[in-house]
Amino acid sequence: MVKKVAILGSSGGNLYFLGGKDPDRLLDELLLQTEAAGMVCTSLQFIAAKASMDSAKDDTPAELYSWNEDMAKPLVIAQGTLAEVNEAAVLLDADIAAKITNGDIDALIFMSADPAGTNRKAVEAAAIKKIPATGTGGTSMAAVSAKGVNVISTSGTTGTTNRTRAVTFLTSLSKHFGLSYKPVIGKPDTSGQKDQLNSRPYQRINIRGMMLSSLPGFIAMALILALSKIPVFTGLGDVFDLMINALPVILAVVAAKQVADLDNVSIVAGVIAGVLSVKGGIIGGIIGGILAGLLVHYIFRKCVEWRFPATTVNIAAGGIAGLISGLAVFFVISPIALQLGEGIRSLLDFLVSYNSTIAGLIAGLLIWPAIIGGVYHAAILPIVLLEMERTGNSFLGAVDMAGLVMVSAGITLANIVSPRDKGEAAVAVPGFAINMGFGTFVEAAYPFMFSNKLIFAGAIISSGLGGLLVGFFDVRGTAYVPSFMAPLLSNNMTGFIIAMAGSLLCSFFITLTLNKLSGNNKSKESLKNQQNELAG
Repeated sequence: MVKKVAILGSSGGNLYFLGGKDPDRLLDELLLQTEAAGMVCTSLQFIAAKASMDSAKDDTPAELYSWNEDMAKPLVIAQGTLAEVNEAAVLLDADIAAKITNGDIDALIFMSADPAGTNRKAVEAAAIKKIPATGTGGTSMAAVSAKGVNVISTSGTTGTTNRTRAVTFLTSLSKHFGLSYKPVIGKPDTSGQKDQLNSRPYQRINIRGMMLSSLPGFIAMALILALSKIPVFTGLGDVFDLMINALPVILAVVAAKQVADLDNVSIVAGVIAGVLSVKGGIIGGIIGGILAGLLVHYIFRKCVEWRFPATTVNIAAGGIAGLISGLAVFFVISPIALQLGEGIRSLLDFLVSYNSTIAGLIAGLLIWPAIIGGVYHAAILPIVLLEMERTGNSFLGAVDMAGLVMVSAGITLANIVSPRDKGEAAVAVPGFAINMGFGTFVEAAYPFMFSNKLIFAGAIISSGLGGLLVGFFDVRGTAYVPSFMAPLLSNNMTGFIIAMAGSLLCSFFITLTLNKLSGNNKSKESLKNQQNELAG
């Protein structure tokens, strides 16, 4: 038989600041984990006030959530002042108590409940039926237990999140009923599958995703570097040095959250691990964050199985996981990670110093096939970030801007000026604007490149020219910033402007020429068809 669960409580005092002020998200997470445990929610009484219950008054606005059986979802059934909503909640409490008495509810989940008020009858019925209950809210759960309810686990609210509370509740109930429970992350996808917290978390490790998510931190560092070159802002040089040390922390936090995805718990673990991984550079930060995420997952699950209070679970998972992984990187992995990063940078520096012009040309010719083939984000972007970690800009970053962004901008601009048909101009305008304004969205050129092999070839040629110019002027720069700002973030502003302008104009004129030739061919063909029709 499927176990039926009732959820009782309120947005609470401390809980209000830890998820209670957004009841929809709080309940969604709880219902998601309930479903994952193979149970169903059949009753709900949740009072959501517009202020913490510690300071709420009778005239504080509030809503009452109940369970709609037909729609199988929570719905607001009463709105008004807290006093009015409490009156409606007392009536709902009687209905839930009757269900408990009739054996229609198998377990209770309490969150900042009121066992002496709006939940009194349900608590009394639960004490008589001896059904299992779990929940958070130190004072309220103590009162629930004192009334004779079979409380199988309890905890305070401090340090918890919507997800950690829900997982703790359902783990306790599943263990009590002897059910198999695999916590899930997020909503089911289109195939109906869910990402399970306890099924091989290492499968969620995605280096490319970590790099992309951390990119804003690298761009912020590049902006600080550019500003520090202005006489009035020379003091920002110390800020730049500080931000370099912050990069491993950023990557560690992103990695830990990606692997564990336990909200603030994984974030805290990532911060601790990242701070201790600074000496290992960004590679050390990534390793520390991954280890922290794996340990958060393991420690969290074990603590819940051992029925630790939810607050203690969060403290242990976040703090201990961060310390263990961070210390491992600090004492063992940092030197290796630092040498690996230096080795990659040294190899690139050697290739560029051997003949920077040829190196730029080759990089420019290969960068379009690399991004189309999925190699760019997996291999080139990490190298760009490794370069930026040391100097704030990058040789391959400059090739990215000149060879990808500017070439895409040139192709889209040509299709604005002289499109093959009117519809293509409408497609090209936003692409050109985003490339120039944000230094990204090179995919805007794909429709034109894929529809004409000569335009595709022109893109590669133009990119090769841009890379060649980057190498010739020995430019270090970055993409992902507005085009007018990119030269300011480089080591050679004039050289970067020439390289960017060269690749943009080259792709523009190649595409423009091909579009005009295509238009002329269409006109000749149309004229020929008209002549044939007249002759017929």
